[in-house]
Amino acid sequence: MIKTMWKEREDDARQLVLGRYEIGKLLGMGTFAKVHHGRDLRTGESVAIKIINKEQVKHNHGMMEQIQREISIMRMVRHPNIVELKEVMATKSRIFFVMEYVRGGELFAKVANRRLPEDKARHYFKQLISAIDFCHSRGVSHRDLKPENLLLDENGNLKVSDFGLSALPEQLKHDGLLHTQCGTPAYVAPEVLRNRGYNGACTDIWSCGVILYVLLTGYLPFQHENMMKMYQKIFKADYQVPSWVSSDARRLVSKLLVVDPSKRISIAEILRHPWMKKGSSGLNTKAPNLQIQAKEETEQEDEQGNNIEGLSPRSYNAFDLISSMSSGFDLSSLFENQRRAPTVFTSKAPAAKIINSLGRMAKALGFGIQMEKKEGYKVRMEGKEEGRKGKLAVSVEVFEVAPEVAVVEFSKDAGDTLEYVKFCREDIRPGLKDIVWAWQGKDDMMASDTNLPGTGIAA
Repeated sequence: MIKTMWKEREDDARQLVLGRYEIGKLLGMGTFAKVHHGRDLRTGESVAIKIINKEQVKHNHGMMEQIQREISIMRMVRHPNIVELKEVMATKSRIFFVMEYVRGGELFAKVANRRLPEDKARHYFKQLISAIDFCHSRGVSHRDLKPENLLLDENGNLKVSDFGLSALPEQLKHDGLLHTQCGTPAYVAPEVLRNRGYNGACTDIWSCGVILYVLLTGYLPFQHENMMKMYQKIFKADYQVPSWVSSDARRLVSKLLVVDPSKRISIAEILRHPWMKKGSSGLNTKAPNLQIQAKEETEQEDEQGNNIEGLSPRSYNAFDLISSMSSGFDLSSLFENQRRAPTVFTSKAPAAKIINSLGRMAKALGFGIQMEKKEGYKVRMEGKEEGRKGKLAVSVEVFEVAPEVAVVEFSKDAGDTLEYVKFCREDIRPGLKDIVWAWQGKDDMMASDTNLPGTGIAA
């Protein structure tokens, strides 16, 4: 008999949660959520399970948006140095985040009141930059980077956690900036404190600078018992680097902690900095294999003459559909957001027809298209015109959900995020109307009698 420290009163929860996961000791708790250690009964794997009180969330509109955004973001940012969200489930009263369990604890415990050797600091900092670079490439700003949100696994590798305050491009105001003041004061960039709008990626780089300083010294660069005086130090970047820190490390810190965000070092420049090139790389540059199984091979060509022999749509994991067919576990209300770019749609068309339609759309929009072989039904579209950050490149993949039902997902490979959002919102819909069954979002769904059950999909 499975013994647990937590009991769910609802019978359906026993089947879905306790029937699949053994709930163990409490790891931490907040206002709306508790985090427990858990064990996957199918594999024996340890997991962390974040349990959110659904009733409290329903009565807090801002909290519902935050949960919706957090799920969407964690699905987007799968990377070796980011804590993985494995599954999302719910009962009538609770929401469950099943996450990777990181055994080594917080990086904070390693640096509290003591500095790290520079080689070790560099190892962690490279992995942090790798993770944040990947987030920024997906249009995600973390906005709460600090050692308490950086975990270590059993092999000493860093994992970024807690995306509850993260931002997506859809949150930008008319001036193209974010305006919500959030984060931990000692790690927050001066432009956030000034409350005049800020670039989320630039503020993450400032926070990385504070973290690097802490790794090298064992204490914060901006400290004062009086909060306003601490803010004044931040506004002036008033700090001193101890003499034991190497000159290269000192120079990198000075380029990270720059008050003017337009003059702050970029991630590309960080990666080229001499201090970063010392020692072993320890840098993960690719996201892990998402482990979605391929189906049986087919022998076809698309309308552009690309040989798609050996290709077939990959299956869509149940997590990617977010909710089950049971209304008691339907999370679709948490994912309805009219502002979200339509980057996922369902279709009843065969995968080959979807690929052909994508080819026609790409041609009409002046995009080149290339089939990515050995990856199932996946194509890459690239614009011919230079944008703000080079040519826009978009990958599109077709996943098989069930016979005669497919999910098509778009993601940005290169180019400017805002141009990608515009491309999704204004260009994709007209070109694909002949194959789209339903776009994500309640205003785009078809009549209720034709909806695919449980398609509250997070883009």
